[in-house]
Amino acid sequence: MTANPEKSPVRRYFSGLAENTFQAQLGIVDPPLIDYVSGLLIRFIRNDVVHRMRGVTGRPLMSVPEMVSEASERLGGAQREIHQHIGDFTLFWAGVYPEALCNDKHDSVQFDAYRAHGKRSYRIASSIESTSEDAPPAKVLHRLSDRFDLCCYGLREIRRQWESGEDRYGPGSILLN
Repeated sequence: MTANPEKSPVRRYFSGLAENTFQAQLGIVDPPLIDYVSGLLIRFIRNDVVHRMRGVTGRPLMSVPEMVSEASERLGGAQREIHQHIGDFTLFWAGVYPEALCNDKHDSVQFDAYRAHGKRSYRIASSIESTSEDAPPAKVLHRLSDRFDLCCYGLREIRRQWESGEDRYGPGSILLN
């Protein structure tokens, strides 16, 4: 018997935090966007997902410039996939762990450029038609581009809640059930 990933404690935890943060605190009632953000958190728990994009040599693409360069070499669905990943990668790091990207005021210009790559990549991905049934709708990717900074703020707030234990069930509650 396999577990239903839709009902996993981790999924329920991040979905609840995302819904509370985006709907109750930020006033954003956009279920597809909120579901995408909570799914991003769940996917990026695994390091192999964070660095899943590979170059033509099979080597993992570890930086945004490498990913952007690789995206320019791809076409169609493959190009959409890598642009979506660039958006996800930059949203995750800029939202959840911005201190890893920007330690002082000098870094703020680079941080702005980093976020711009994410916005641009979501916009590009939204303009490329996908043949995959699992791919998010173009309109969700377009909204992620438009609301990138707000989503970053929401992710920082979600992190603050999980670190402080302000979630509904208390610290470590994802381990219950």
